[in-house]
Amino acid sequence: MTGPTGSGKTTTLYAALSEINDVERKIITIEDPVEYHIKGINQIQVSEKAGLTFARGLRSILRHDPDVVLIGEIRDGETAQIAVQASLTGHLVFSTLHTNDAPGAVTRLIDMGVEPYLVASSLEAALAQRLVRVLCPNCKKPDLSAKAQAIRVQYGLNGQHPLYAAVGCAACRQTGYHGRHAVFELMDMNDEIRQLVLKMCSTGEIRAAAQRYGMRTLNEDGWRLVGEGITTVDEVLRVTKAGRTNGVMVTNGH
Repeated sequence: MTGPTGSGKTTTLYAALSEINDVERKIITIEDPVEYHIKGINQIQVSEKAGLTFARGLRSILRHDPDVVLIGEIRDGETAQIAVQASLTGHLVFSTLHTNDAPGAVTRLIDMGVEPYLVASSLEAALAQRLVRVLCPNCKKPDLSAKAQAIRVQYGLNGQHPLYAAVGCAACRQTGYHGRHAVFELMDMNDEIRQLVLKMCSTGEIRAAAQRYGMRTLNEDGWRLVGEGITTVDEVLRVTKAGRTNGVMVTNGH
């Protein structure tokens, strides 16, 4: 799950863990720091000074035979290798990873020294995320600018509903926005993408294959929110053109 600091990656990870958290699953996390405390989940804080790194902590965790593991961040090749091996032995593994977008998680793992056939076998999905500000319902107004209309034509947005622009009022402290909403780019692995990974194809080729199978890009998901009157054209352009850093992976053993 790609996204810069503050893009909601941790919140989404914990939402996923909360969704599958029950008495039958043993879930252990190793994080730096532990940001949310969830009942029923064993959470471990990384301590570099004490010698408890992600790699060492992960090895210790796997001795306890968990069903699900959350690794706060894959920072080095050693942690990546252990995470992939954990996946291949039947564990569901969640983690963050520094990539540009969802398809970039594949090439990043290979760059960190994980063999392509291991990536192809273990990776289940990669998710990119950004947060856009939500229009204030009290003061938003139809956006009749040329840029908004060009976006409508380019992305085939429904002409029956107006696009909106932020205005500003007392309710939203003159910002024009109230709250935030996530936009996503989810790449599910399939046989074609796995073959591209084995051939060490470029991120662009992997992205093209994912889009053929229905992957909606961050931009496209953003334009969907624009068309629904949830956010503005400027917000989507702001978050999708910003620098991309962290990523989140979901892997599962076969």
